[in-house]
Amino acid sequence: MNAGERQDERGIAGKTSQSNAEGRRDVAMVDHRIDSRDLFSATREVTISHGGDVYRLRLTAQNKLILTK
Repeated sequence: MNAGERQDERGIAGKTSQSNAEGRRDVAMVDHRIDSRDLFSATREVTISHGGDVYRLRLTAQNKLILTK
């Protein structure tokens, strides 16, 4: 494995999440899949921009996902 890569529980290597000064981060995608632990590594809510609309994806106390517009 190269620097900046990790292996998931299935042994598949992918890039690690990294933050930059602008608050942006890279999230690994393996086989068209993003691990929610990477999305919510530092927060319990992310915003998603789609087709001019903004959605909120939240992680609940029961560890469920809620997507709202």
